[in-house]
Amino acid sequence: MFTGLIEEIGTIFSITKGEKSAKITIKAKKVLENIHLGDSIATNGVCLTVTDFNTDFFCVDVMAETMRKSNLKDLLPKSLVNLERALRVGDRLGGHIVSGHIDGVGIITDLQREDNAIWISIKTDEDILKYIVLKGSITIDGISLTIAYVDNHIFKISIIPHTKNMTTLLHKKIGASVNLECDMMGKYIEKFLMQRQASPKKDINMSFLSEHGFI
Repeated sequence: MFTGLIEEIGTIFSITKGEKSAKITIKAKKVLENIHLGDSIATNGVCLTVTDFNTDFFCVDVMAETMRKSNLKDLLPKSLVNLERALRVGDRLGGHIVSGHIDGVGIITDLQREDNAIWISIKTDEDILKYIVLKGSITIDGISLTIAYVDNHIFKISIIPHTKNMTTLLHKKIGASVNLECDMMGKYIEKFLMQRQASPKKDINMSFLSEHGFI
């Protein structure tokens, strides 16, 4: 699990692509402190497992499904990525609970400055938009952010200078893709409601009580 608070910006050192998968080497510093093989590091919001490392880099394997669902397929050597190590028990939860299992991608459609903030408009699929709630949380390329506007086609977030300086978000231009992970609470509620609606309803009568051992 993660919080969506980016620890540092890493740089793609190399990418070796298979038929549908990839092995990525990422240059970093802070996230390498006390690192171990098998640790999880969110890379642009995608939970990836450390398969090798030294004092300057770490390596991850990216499966075909992750390549299809995320913007990792767009990465090139020297691309910048947001990095966050997994949450430790006892840490402050400054963002929101993030799984690192993204729902899909969105496309940046507009960037507008308002005083010290930057408004970013993002277009995405209806299957993702249905989970996006005004003033709710969303993870964009691994960054925990608050929804400031949403309609049937786009949603918007507004970022402060700190977020601009600590993440890759404003390195992206209009037309760039971003990884999206919706707040998991909405997905759980939807699942529970669907199961409840699908369950056959039975009238409580003498036959029902007898069948279940009450009489």
